[in-house]
This record gives sequence, structure tokens and C-alpha cells, in this order.
Amino acid sequence: MYTLQAIEKRRSIRKFQDKTISAEQINVLLKAAMLAPTARNCQEWEFVVVKDRIILNALKEAHPHAQMLSTADCAIVVCADTEREWEDGYWTGDCGAATENILLAATDIGLGSVWLGVYPNQERMKAIADILSLPSKVKPFNIIALGYPDEEKESVERFDKNKIHYERW
Repeated sequence: MYTLQAIEKRRSIRKFQDKTISAEQINVLLKAAMLAPTARNCQEWEFVVVKDRIILNALKEAHPHAQMLSTADCAIVVCADTEREWEDGYWTGDCGAATENILLAATDIGLGSVWLGVYPNQERMKAIADILSLPSKVKPFNIIALGYPDEEKESVERFDKNKIHYERW
């Protein structure tokens, strides 16, 4: 699949088939994540892969919009080691780039995914950190639910020329 095709095809999938994602597929996603750019090449991202149903259910209970974790085969929790960031706050952009690479790679290999925001909700961040036993220097950014899609969604057109400004506002 070409990059633009994956971008156009990627949709938030919230219903998954009862089918296992292989370790090889997860590694493809993690490799794609780690190819994302970061400020000053800090690569402060960390990833927690969750396949255990008990932990997936705990994450689902901790996040008010994560009901799809009950059918997802696994989740990747994208985190940042804030001691490695170049300057305060850069980790969010870096983790966002890694997340988008995961979402696009998942689409490319036939998996469905959805980005569940955790940061900047402090209550959610604490709950996720507690469930995953994250060290205090590691902050959870989001949860990506993954699985084989059990729903199809059409591509949408979001291009809006009114949101484009050249040289100045």
C-alpha cells in the first residue's frame, strides 16, 4: 500500500474480530513507531504492549471511552520517558508522531486501530500509570486499541481550503 492510500483508508475502528495479532505484526507496528521523528532525536517514547485480558479490562475500566478494548486483541500504550526529552513538552509531539506511524502501519497490514487519548487528563494518566506500574518519569500519552476490524468505514474528505493560510494569517 502506498502511504497516501494508508492515510486515506485509516479510520478509527472500534469493533474487532476474535482473531490474534501475531508477535511479528506487533513488531512491525513498533518498528514503524520508532521510525518517527523526534525533537533533537531524543526518542523518549516507550511502549507497553498489552495482550493480557485482565490488564486490557483494567485499562477499559480506567478510560471512559475505551469499551472497544473488550474486543481488541491487544493494545499499545504509548508513553514517554520525560527524563530523555529535549525540553519540557516536546514529548507530546514526539509520541504523537510515533502514534500516527502505528496507526498507518496497522492500516497497511490489515489491522484496525483507534487512538484513545490519555494525556493531558491527569486522572486518566495516573490510573493508566498505576495499572501498568510505570515509573514516575514515564508518562502515558495514549492507548492504541488493535485488532482485526469487524466493521468497515468509508474514507472521509476532510480537506478544507479555508484552513490554509500562506505567509501570514
